[in-house]
Amino acid sequence: MAAVTRPPIALTTPRRRRARWVPPLLAAAVIMLFAGLWEGLVYLGLPLPAGGTTLHEDHGELMVLGFLGTLIALERAVALGEAWGYLAPAAAGAGGLAVVAGAPGGAGEALIGGGGLVLVGIFVAVHRIQPSLPNGVLAAGAVCWVVAAGLWLAGWDISRFVPWLAGFLVLTITGERLELSRLTGTSRRARLLFAAAAVLFAAGLLASLAAGPAPAGHGEPVPASIRITGAGLIALAAWLARYDIARRTIRGHGVTRYMAAALLTGYVWLAVAGGLWAGLGQLAAGPGYDAELHAIFLGFVMSMIFAHAPVIFPSVTGRPLPFHRMLYVPLVLLHVSLVLRLAGGDWAGNADAWQWGGSLNEVAVLLFLIMAAVLVARARRARGPAQRQARRPAVSGRTARSSGGGAW
Repeated sequence: MAAVTRPPIALTTPRRRRARWVPPLLAAAVIMLFAGLWEGLVYLGLPLPAGGTTLHEDHGELMVLGFLGTLIALERAVALGEAWGYLAPAAAGAGGLAVVAGAPGGAGEALIGGGGLVLVGIFVAVHRIQPSLPNGVLAAGAVCWVVAAGLWLAGWDISRFVPWLAGFLVLTITGERLELSRLTGTSRRARLLFAAAAVLFAAGLLASLAAGPAPAGHGEPVPASIRITGAGLIALAAWLARYDIARRTIRGHGVTRYMAAALLTGYVWLAVAGGLWAGLGQLAAGPGYDAELHAIFLGFVMSMIFAHAPVIFPSVTGRPLPFHRMLYVPLVLLHVSLVLRLAGGDWAGNADAWQWGGSLNEVAVLLFLIMAAVLVARARRARGPAQRQARRPAVSGRTARSSGGGAW
């Protein structure tokens, strides 16, 4: 009996069309990023015109919930494939632009909070389809977004709810890494260790709601909650360093090794941030506060963005982001400049090192965006002739022979 040949999956499964509002949402995220980077340079003391009062005061919230919130919600909406899911990135993008424009009355904060609520709904829908520990962790990250937005709207100082901003990104990223680790057959013991680390981190977040305002100077008592949160960060970093698949793929080549290098260095910064929170406690200003924030939001989070971009960008836009070894340049620059900022600036008290390190942080981010755009454009130009060639009608064997075709 002749074997039955199955048709390719691509012919039996129709390709889901991406929403037309994906490009506008990406554009909104880029605008928020540029606005945030500009205010970052103003914060460093560079002689630049400052933005509006709202943008200056809400720089951190804009970068985390506006810029990164829009990107994360957009990726999840594309993966879900339901039209209502795009309400999450749309609300976050609109709210972020409202903050950039200085909209009054908390309109931006409310919109961003609404985007977080829709993201929670996305994870609830996914969890109903496939209940799992990673999906529960991802949903908890979205809840952190909602809590942070609510405290922002209530007028809390960012130094009091910055752990919840970190919780949104840390739980989202570690939940995704946990999901990928299942492909390597992570043991039950490993999953229990992850759950214990996540619970410790979450306990610190919940305790921070009852803590008083963060101390403004040294020598004052600090809430124990931030020390618990820092211990949770260290535990999560240790778990990732031990069980993440990057430990194996670092021995690979090309994009596989690049992603692993970005991931592993990011885990180091996550442990550094945890050590700072556990050791210094919750601060409201000063060099220690600067180090606490940027170790996690630049060292850890930006490393994760650099690492996942070759995979996430094609899944969202439908356009490939080819790997080139020059992508190591912004990655190395990010980490070297961050060491300069934290060690030379925050720890040693050198103002020039702090400014140079902070400025080069932003150069690394912009350089990565420029390189990614160039690689995408080159791939599109290279794909154009190949697609036109593929659309040409096939030439029959007789015509090819009569015309002296070389293939024959």
